[in-house]
Amino acid sequence: MSNKERDRRITDLETLKALAHPLRMNLYRRLLISRAATASQLAEQVDEAVSLVSYHLRKLAEYGLIEEAEPRSTDSRERWWEPASDGLSIRDEDFRDAPEKAAAHTAASRLFFEQRTEMYRRYLDERAHWGPGWNDAAESAESMLRLTAAELAELSKDLLALVRRYEERGRAAEAAGDTQGRENVAVHVNAFPFRA
Repeated sequence: MSNKERDRRITDLETLKALAHPLRMNLYRRLLISRAATASQLAEQVDEAVSLVSYHLRKLAEYGLIEEAEPRSTDSRERWWEPASDGLSIRDEDFRDAPEKAAAHTAASRLFFEQRTEMYRRYLDERAHWGPGWNDAAESAESMLRLTAAELAELSKDLLALVRRYEERGRAAEAAGDTQGRENVAVHVNAFPFRA
């Protein structure tokens, strides 16, 4: 595990709005995956102009979501970026005290969900190229439970702890040079109440 803050909690409206931009969230997610990159590298990944990507990276840095990283090459013209924390936490309780804040939180949550859904759609479209090992390991499940709010909170905490355990295991293995067979894996958990 790195020495960075585990999950930076976003509690202010301006930082939430800065992140809740489709390209910025995409760039932030790609930095989480790569751990460090230049605007040129990211521009190639998202098929956008380097100047546009640079602008959005500076906006993310302005709000403390990313920061300059140690250079990974000898080209002094390259500016490297990395996430300022190991993740982000955005909680409803920090945005429900005013209608504008609640609306911004809802809009941001919808954007993040749509991007996660698009990631899964892309996997489904490319599933045949992953082979049986990865496809057998991949999971898509739905469970309908009858819980109290306290039980849902406990379930959410347990699920996140389990995911973090695997995240730390993967990072430790990579730090030790064990990269054989490792791929990026997205785990999306949505646990919420509903009425039929």
